[in-house]
Amino acid sequence: MPFIASFQFAELGSTLVSLIVAFAMGTLIGAERQYRQRMAGLRTNVLVAIGACQFVDMAMHLSGPDGAVRVVAYVVSGIGFLGAGVIMKDGANISGLNTAATLWCSAAVGACAGADLIAQAILLTAFVLAGNTLLRPLVRWMERLPQGEESEASYELIVIGRLADSADLQARLSAELDNASFPAASIDDEPRPNDMVEITAQLVSTVASRRELDDLVAQLRRLPQVSSAHWVRSAAD
Repeated sequence: MPFIASFQFAELGSTLVSLIVAFAMGTLIGAERQYRQRMAGLRTNVLVAIGACQFVDMAMHLSGPDGAVRVVAYVVSGIGFLGAGVIMKDGANISGLNTAATLWCSAAVGACAGADLIAQAILLTAFVLAGNTLLRPLVRWMERLPQGEESEASYELIVIGRLADSADLQARLSAELDNASFPAASIDDEPRPNDMVEITAQLVSTVASRRELDDLVAQLRRLPQVSSAHWVRSAAD
C-alpha cells in the first residue's frame, strides 16, 4: 500500500511537533481574545493556527521549501476572507479590524510552525500578545489627550422636528450639508413621541472643524421646521 511504503516516523514526528507548537501558540493568542469577549476567540484562533500549520507542513513534505512558499502565499490571501467575516460596518463606524488582524497573525504563527520555524512562531506569538495587551494602556492614554481644532473623525448631525415635516426636513438638511461641503454617508429618520421625528445624518469621515460644525448647527436651528439640532462625534472601535 502507498501509505505503508511512504510512511516515515521522522516526518510524522516533525508534523506532530509543528502542530503542538501551532496549537499552543494559537491557544495563547485565542485565550486573550476570548477573555476580552471578541468575536474570534480561543477556538477560532487555534483552528486558524493549526490549519495554516498543516497546509504548510504538508507542502514541505510533498514539494519541499518551494512548495511551502507557494502555500504560504495562499494562506496569506485566503485568511483575508475569514477576517472579513468578523469586520462589522455600522454607517461610517467599523469594528472588528483588530480581531481580523489577530486572525491574520495566528495564521502567520501556524505557517511558521508548519515550516519548522519554531522559534519564529514563539517570538511572533509574544509580539502579538504584546500588541493586544501592552499597547492598550497607551491607546487609552492617547484617546484622553486633548484634540486639536481639526481632527479626522466621523460625526453625526442630529436634527429634531415635526413628523409631518420629515421629508422636507431631510431635503433641507441635505441641501445645507451640500452647501457646507460636508458629504453625508447616510441620512436616517426615526419617529419620536408627540409626533416628532429625529433625523440623523452620518457624515463621511473627513477633516472637520468644530467651529464649522457649530456654525452649521446654528444655521439649522434657524429653520422653521427644526425644533433642535446638535452634532456628536461618532464612537469608534
